Amino acid sequence: MMFEKNGVLFFALPGVPHEMKWITENHIIAILQNKYNNNFIEHRTLLTAGVGESFLAETLIDFENNLPQHIKLAYLPNYGMVRLRLTGNSNAKEQLVAEINKQFAQLKALVNEVMICDEDAPLEVIVGNLLNQNNKTIATAESCTGGYIAHLLTSVAGSSSYYEGSVVSYSYAAKTNVLKVNNKTLETYGAVSEQTVTEMAKGILEVMHTDYAIAVSGIMGPGGETNDKPVGTVWMAVASKNKIVTKQMRFRFNRKKNIELTAANALLLIRELIVDKH
Repeated sequence: MMFEKNGVLFFALPGVPHEMKWITENHIIAILQNKYNNNFIEHRTLLTAGVGESFLAETLIDFENNLPQHIKLAYLPNYGMVRLRLTGNSNAKEQLVAEINKQFAQLKALVNEVMICDEDAPLEVIVGNLLNQNNKTIATAESCTGGYIAHLLTSVAGSSSYYEGSVVSYSYAAKTNVLKVNNKTLETYGAVSEQTVTEMAKGILEVMHTDYAIAVSGIMGPGGETNDKPVGTVWMAVASKNKIVTKQMRFRFNRKKNIELTAANALLLIRELIVDKH
């Protein structure tokens, strides 16, 4: 429902999120634009990783203070990354585009060392584009994420050109029988260990015959912790035929968010390996 009073529009929308979103995108935005907005809006977004919002804010304090009044900078942190978005608003479209492009070029130069993408794209798209550009393939060996990394990679249209498949090796038996992880490795170091994810990564490369691999194993919670491996402990490995990189993470959230954080950090790690041409 839509009501108008004193020149202000009020909308009553369904509580079901996908219904609310569809009505907003397909009807309400157009109504608001036609009634109120005579200006043009332009966005430019880049993605950074490895540094926090506060560090970026200190780095960009002079840049932000010198922005024109009609161009604003937003910090959008999520999963260990920060999106930086410039938004400009003006009634002169060509002038606005030129101005925001100039400011965006300056912004990119200032954060070049931590920038991973100069567009608003999710990690799975960024990784997929890199694989396509280099004509490479990838597979995943997942334990704690239960196939979530595979889900992200295959949610991208055209991913069949670079994604071969996944082994969700949740049990010890699956790790040993399919990925050829050594029983002694599991007995000595456990499933959540650098040694195990290293062998999982090697195993999935051999099974799928791909150029790159991701392997993850961890304790997502709420149970399953040990004295030296609390809930949120994750080991991940990314591998090519020439190099293996491992990393330990410790997350502190609920099961769902721990899984999402594991996937995001694994994709960041494989991106680094691909960019470094290993």
